[in-house]
Parts: sequence; C-alpha cells; structure tokens
Amino acid sequence: MLDGVQIAFEPLIPLSILTPLAILAVLLVLFGLFRRARGTAIRFLLLTILFGVLAGPTLLEEERRYHDDVALVVVDRSASQSLDRRADQTDVALTALLGDLDGQAGLDVRVVEAGPDSGGPADGTHLVSAIRRGLEGVPAERTAGVILITDGQVHDLPRLAVGDTPAEGTLPGPLHVLLTGEVSERDRRIEIINAPTFTVVDQSAETAIIVHDQGSSAQEAIARVTIRRDGEVIETRIVPVGREVVLPVDITHGGHNLIEFEAEAVPGELTAENNRAAITVNGVRDRLRVLLVSGEPYPGERAWRNLLKADPAVDLVHFTILRPPQKQDSTPIHELALIAFPIRELFEIKLHEFDLIIFDRFWRRGVLHFTYLENIATYVLEGGALLNAAGPSFAGPASIYRTPLRQILPGVPTGEVTTRGFRPALSETGKRHPVTAGLEPGPSQQPWGRWFRAVDVTVDDADVLMHGPDQKPLLVLDRVGEGRVAQILSDHGWLWSRGLEGGGPQAEIMRRTAHWLMQEPALEEESLTAEIEGATLKITRRSLDTGQPPVVITGPDGTPRSLDLTEGRDGIDFGRIDLNVAGLYRVSDGTRSTIAVLGNLNPVEFSDLVSTDRHLRPFVEATGGGTIRLARHGEPDIRRVLPGRQAAGSTWVGLVRNDAFDVAGLKTTPLAPPLAVLLLLLVLLLACWRREGQ
Repeated sequence: MLDGVQIAFEPLIPLSILTPLAILAVLLVLFGLFRRARGTAIRFLLLTILFGVLAGPTLLEEERRYHDDVALVVVDRSASQSLDRRADQTDVALTALLGDLDGQAGLDVRVVEAGPDSGGPADGTHLVSAIRRGLEGVPAERTAGVILITDGQVHDLPRLAVGDTPAEGTLPGPLHVLLTGEVSERDRRIEIINAPTFTVVDQSAETAIIVHDQGSSAQEAIARVTIRRDGEVIETRIVPVGREVVLPVDITHGGHNLIEFEAEAVPGELTAENNRAAITVNGVRDRLRVLLVSGEPYPGERAWRNLLKADPAVDLVHFTILRPPQKQDSTPIHELALIAFPIRELFEIKLHEFDLIIFDRFWRRGVLHFTYLENIATYVLEGGALLNAAGPSFAGPASIYRTPLRQILPGVPTGEVTTRGFRPALSETGKRHPVTAGLEPGPSQQPWGRWFRAVDVTVDDADVLMHGPDQKPLLVLDRVGEGRVAQILSDHGWLWSRGLEGGGPQAEIMRRTAHWLMQEPALEEESLTAEIEGATLKITRRSLDTGQPPVVITGPDGTPRSLDLTEGRDGIDFGRIDLNVAGLYRVSDGTRSTIAVLGNLNPVEFSDLVSTDRHLRPFVEATGGGTIRLARHGEPDIRRVLPGRQAAGSTWVGLVRNDAFDVAGLKTTPLAPPLAVLLLLLVLLLACWRREGQ
C-alpha cells in the first residue's frame, strides 16, 4: 500500500455465494491439471479474471490535510534569571533560536514566558505549568519538541523518589534545556529548618537554621549571622557552615514578632538576597498575674475585682487592708484572718512574677515597710507596671507619694481635693492616645456621667489623657525607666459602672490602661505599622504630635521611596503604595521603623540560585532531549528529525517531524472497468473455444 493509497474489495455478490464458487473453480482447475487437459491455463486465467471482477476491487485514495508540528519555546523570566549575565544570555539565545526556526516549513513556533507577570504563580519558577499552557489543546502527535531557556531552578516539577525515572508521558518531548548562567558560580544562602509558630511572651523561640555555601570550592568554615527582631539588631552569632544550628530568640511582646536571620555575604556570590531568612512568631501571653492592693474597703473595690475577674486570662491576687497594725480592739486574732497574708513573699520574693500592680486608695498605714515600697519602685524601673487609683489620702500626709514610690509617680499632690460634681473629659493628648482615642461621646450622644471627687496634682513630664474639674489632670500615663506608670486621680470611677447619669466607658478605659501598662503593641502611642493587602502596602502611623515627616520605603532591591502620609483622626496617619516585587520591605520615618513582607517570608525563588541541570536532567533523558550550557557551547543548531531518531547532540537539538494529518476526503476508483473486462473475457472465451476445437 502506497502512502495514502490502498486497495479495497466490494463484492458484486455475497461472499457466502462467491466463496463456494471460488473453491469449486479452484478444484476444477486442479482436476484439469491432474488430467493434463488441454486449455487448463486459459481456463484458470479466465476464472481468475471472472472472480476478480466479482470481488469488486477498488482503489481508495485519501485526501489528506497535513498539520504543522508545534515547537514550544519556554523562556524563564523569574527573578533568578536577572542575576549575573543570565538575562543577556536568555535574550541572545531566544533571538538566535527564533531566527533558526523562522520560516521552517510545517512548523508552528510558540513562545511562552514564565515569570511573575505571566499569569502563573508568583513564587518560584513554574516552567511545567508554562509548558502546559503553551501546549494546551495540542495533541501529542503534533508536538515537535519543547525548548527551555532557564537557569535550571524549576519548582513545579513532578516529585521523583531517589533513583526513580519519570513515567512515560510525564512531560512532552523531546525536552531540550538551554542552560543560562556561568559554569562556576558561588552563592551563600540561609535555610530555616524548624521554627515555632507561637511562643509565650518572655520566653525564647528556638529556630534551627543551616548556612549553605554552594558552587565554588572556596568554602568558608564559619559564617557570621545577624539576628533581628522587628527590624532591630539583637545579636550576632558565629555559626558553622553546612551544619544545623539552633538559635534562641527572646519574644518580648504579644502579637506578631518578625525574626530575621542574615548571613554575612561572601566575595563573588551571586546575590545577598537569599542570605536572609525570616519567620513570624506569634507571642502569646501566659495567664497575666495582677496584684491588687486595696487600702481600705469602699464601693469601687468591687468594681476593680469584677473587672479583673471577668478576664479568664488574669490571675488576681487581692490584698485588702482591713485592720492596720496600730489599731487595737478586742477582736480575737482568729477572727481577723484565716491565714497570715504573705507580705514578704509577695513584695520581695515573687514581686517580679507579677505583670501589673494596682494600688487602689492605698495609703501609709504601717502595713508595707518602706523596703517593700522600694522594691516596687525598682520593679517598675526594671520594666514592671504600676497603676495608682488615688483616693483623698493621696493628698494627705500619709500619701504614698511620701514614700520611695515618689521617684516613679508622675503626679505630685498639691494637698487639695476637689469635692464637687464634674464631667471627665479627654484632653487633646487623650483624643490622640490609643488608650482613650475614640471613646469620647459625640454631639448626638449622651455625655458621660459626673464624678464628685478628684485629687489635685501637678504633672511635669507625662501624658495627661483626661481632665477633671478646672482642667486638672485626671488620668496620667508615664514611662519610667523600662517600666510604665498610670495614675487615676479619683476614686469615683465606680459611679460609671453603676450607670449614674448614664455612666461612661470605665471598663474600656481600665482595660486599655492595663494593657498599655503591660506594653501591648496595639496600644503604643508612638508606633509605625505596615501590612500587605493584596499587592498594596498599607502604612499606619500613630503619634501624639502632628506634622510628622514622610516615611521612606526600602524594597528588596534596596531602592528607597518616599511617601507622605495622610493625617486622619485620633492621631492616626495613613498611606498606601502599590508593590510589584515580592520580598521584604522596610518602612521608616527617621525615629520609628517597621517591616512588611510581600509574598512568602522566604521566597522559594531565592532558596537556591546556582545554575544547574540537576533538577531537569531526569526529564530530559526520559524524553530523549539534550542540555546545552550557553556559556560554554553557545546557541545550538536546530535540526528536524524523524520520530524515534536521536534528537540531540553536543551542539544541536532536534525537533521531530511528525507529519500529522487529518483525512479530508476519500476518492474511489474501480480497478475492473466493465467494458474492458467484458472484452477480455470474450477474447479468453474465443481462445478457449479455438483451443477446444483443435
């Protein structure tokens, strides 16, 4: 059968009749040969022609429509391809390749780029998905081959076990790789092996890392690793290269803690971008321990207890002075207390285990020795928190201001107490401070209820958030040493919890004040935060001052950009900027700084940057393709090869000539024209008659 031409039979009579007749004819011819009868050869020829005509031989000719073979060129445009000379090598190779393929008959050349803007995944090099996009709808019999121009770092290849080979048809072939990059490259990178997702505040998050040196034989034995927490350098460590090392990092606050590890760069490496790795550790607080010291029983004491006991995360130790030592009466000792209160244990031995100490209407009554009060002052200076809810005694000679606590209390009593009705109000600072911002009632809302007593104080260098009568300080916050102090200069806050004249947000103010004292990041009055929304960087700055400078945004490439923030309400400035490169962004306004990450904290694309054919080699070999390093051999020649033939050499790559086609029509031509066959049969019959007549 010729290509596209074949012979078919269309019997003129049913085979059930034709077959027995043909057998009978063969037997007659054999009998004639056996008897050596005259004219047997002519009879055989006559019968053969007769039965050939009855079999209906027909010539079938296919009308074929040939299709072009598809050659796919996938160009790696990922971030790693911008290193060194790889982008130039890629462009030169692509130009030469398209020049060789241009105008080749029967070949449809398709070019697909794989990169951040190609519609594929943003993180990593995804060449397999690019191949599938480029060959979508193309049958295997029309695929001439796939040519990849890449550095060999591909992150969506099918996983193979050690020693396994890809299954047939895993990737179309032949698969050829034109490898960019230099023959000898060096790069240092840092890898996170294991890291916690959350850690209790004031404990260490232990992170396992490995520093790798790849490529060149000039390996370093050690590497200097800098550790940052929320953008600030906290430690530098010397670690061995190529070995797992566990580095502990203290978690100092609740919420997200961004921990960075940066290995010192080495000469000649491809990039320092992958010398950094980062993790986010969520700081969670253990149960908060609060010590409430009430100087005497009064209605507000229950309000404090209810507020603190309502929080399941708070362990409350409440110490109420019911009977001072100097008071003498006939009450039996066994009726005064079930157990002796552990003053020394609380205020000396275990003092630093408390997160917050509250003095509620406390005054000097000889219960706490000055030594213990000195311990409390030291506790605050070293990072503790103290809340003083002052009563009338704060203005008198027994005031705790006349103790070692004076060194940490911001409000200095004048000796006066105002005892008339007044409505607490936010100061200008209070309207911007996160502890009280947004709490003041609006014009259409009911005003806060009145209080009826306030202690007069003078404040030098502290933040006054609320005013009492005659614009005198009512709520004062201050930072002292490493710790914080708050003063509420009235003992009538409980009137709000009772709903007097509509009440007020006493519980919310107390809650925010307590969390500010315990240094919650969300309540910092001077803060700069940045977060990613889609591909937009959202920047928020809170400050007690107006007229703040613009922020400077430094991207992964080190290029700074300036952005003026829009001033909003409650001391909050905000701004947005669109991003187009994944990685770590640093934001600073000169005094505050923060960081944000677009995409993964540790991008897969930069996890390994040395040019290699290691990942693609099994798939190239399985499809009969070849690998050519452009820096060594230059751009390859293109050849068309037949299916099953060798498709690659040291300096050339082959594309298969499939000659795929569809059958558009079928032409039929009878091989036994009736008139010609009839004349031939007549001639043979005459020949038989003549032979018989002799």
